[in-house]
Amino acid sequence: MPGWEELDVQDAAPDGPVAFCADLSPAGLLAAYRAGVYPFPASDEYTRALNEVVFADQVRDGRIRLVEKDAGRDAGQDSEEDPEEDPADPYAVSWWSPDPRPVLPVSAAHLGRSLARRLRNRLPWSTSLDRRFERVVRECRVGRTPRWLTEELIASLVRLHELGHAHSVEVWEDGELIGGVFGLRVGSVFSMDSMFFHRPGASKVAVTDLAARFAQAGGVLLDAQRDSPHVRALGGILLPREQYLRHLRRTAHDTFPMPTAALPAHRLAPPGNPRPKP
Repeated sequence: MPGWEELDVQDAAPDGPVAFCADLSPAGLLAAYRAGVYPFPASDEYTRALNEVVFADQVRDGRIRLVEKDAGRDAGQDSEEDPEEDPADPYAVSWWSPDPRPVLPVSAAHLGRSLARRLRNRLPWSTSLDRRFERVVRECRVGRTPRWLTEELIASLVRLHELGHAHSVEVWEDGELIGGVFGLRVGSVFSMDSMFFHRPGASKVAVTDLAARFAQAGGVLLDAQRDSPHVRALGGILLPREQYLRHLRRTAHDTFPMPTAALPAHRLAPPGNPRPKP
């Protein structure tokens, strides 16, 4: 079985899993994101069994690859795996790399007119970076089905945050966390895993704030992973997978520090057009 570094997803299916691998360790996650794929853990035994029933033939034919556990140490984790222990069930986690890939160029991310107007009227919101990473992750899990943010995945994401690879943006109103977004950074690409809101527009503010901070750090693309009207409304476009992978590999090991200061959210709203004089 290949590792993530040897996996070539260029000719994989555009709208299904490209690999199966049960490794959700910090090192495994980081290697996978660098290869242009993201995980979707099965939320229960039924979903795991369904993966095997539906995709086993494609795995046997080599159209979907099984990837071996990455024992790399670049994510700060030593391997403690017993070589005689039975390997974990690969069908427990599917890995995806859509073609085309929905992305937001940081220079194009923007808020809708209504939300921008509310911010210009000094809606009392502020934003921060990496103040409440784990809480943002857990807020993104609340009420979601299927529950792909498993405890194992959350633990690895938190470790990657501690090591400087994963980040969150938080949106606040009078000291209350009302929205956020989190994901992993690979050079000048930031792969957004999930977002949440407790006030209308708060997740859009989180993504736009992330784009602004990432642009200041030399970032180029926010990877939305899955296409949606929400992504398109923020300025998202569809990028052929070949172009996405080429860009990702070109910048995979670049590092740029993102600004961390707490900032007023109204700075994200462009100036309104003055009303014409009668």
